[in-house]
Amino acid sequence: MLNNHITRRDAIKAGAAVALPLSCACSAEAMTNAASTKKPIIGISTLGFGEYSNPQLATKLAEAGVSVVQLFLSQTDSNYWIYNGRSDVSAITPRRCKEIADAYRSAGISIHSIGVYTNLIHPREDELKANLEYFEAMMKVGAYMNVRTFITEAGHYHNPNEPAPQIEYHLQEEVWHRTVDTGKKLAKLAQQNNATVLLEPFYRGFFASAKRTRLFLEEVDSPHIRALLDPANLLEINDIDEMFSQLGPWIDCLHAKDRKLHVDRGVPAGQGDLNYKKFIAAAARHTPDAPFILEYVGSKDYQQALTMLRSLIPQVN
Repeated sequence: MLNNHITRRDAIKAGAAVALPLSCACSAEAMTNAASTKKPIIGISTLGFGEYSNPQLATKLAEAGVSVVQLFLSQTDSNYWIYNGRSDVSAITPRRCKEIADAYRSAGISIHSIGVYTNLIHPREDELKANLEYFEAMMKVGAYMNVRTFITEAGHYHNPNEPAPQIEYHLQEEVWHRTVDTGKKLAKLAQQNNATVLLEPFYRGFFASAKRTRLFLEEVDSPHIRALLDPANLLEINDIDEMFSQLGPWIDCLHAKDRKLHVDRGVPAGQGDLNYKKFIAAAARHTPDAPFILEYVGSKDYQQALTMLRSLIPQVN
């Protein structure tokens, strides 16, 4: 006959052994829940507010409770913005950079990132070289503002004097390899300037899908080249879950706008076919630290988009 007598010390040891994995499991669950319920930051792109100077815009946004902006040099007192090309920013002195940044920070608004959006797929080497030099100039502008994150798409290229190619230019094999090489050069510039570049996919461009963007990021393989996800840009191609499953580890920022299916033009958040509840829930799970930046809004409609997003987030979380 076996001796089934259990001492008090044995009972304490057994209880501790059972409690330890349960405690670990509870801690892991608590950490997951904490991440999913973290209140996200909502910011606004300054691109839609070209009628304001930087101080005027900072005052306006601060009054609306906005605490973060994505800065585009598109205001009346810093109008250097150009899409898919480059601008001469040599006149922006370190002092002027500080004045622009101070206009927002003195109003309680931080600058998350700066929009560049040059062309990274141009077929001419001299154009690519000039565009990378422009990108580095913008990195130096950002450094004077104490901003180290920059946003860009790959850009678009079409020669109107040539017939349309059988395969879209941005999907051609040689363009892929050349753009990977350009991405590595951009990564080196970012490293030298202590900067990070976020690439934004768009279904009609070089970064045509979440998967294609992920493959590019893997080939460039640099901590200085990461991603900005705008689900409205991929709505036609990818489901929201697929976007986050492909790009989740690389996403540092989220654009919050909208788009109708089968329509090219973007619209303010809440006015298209993007499932915003699903978007917010996926962001809470995969990228809780990435801010939502309202885009495609201006003085006439930003309040509506801001109210919509602010009201949906507590419902989802």
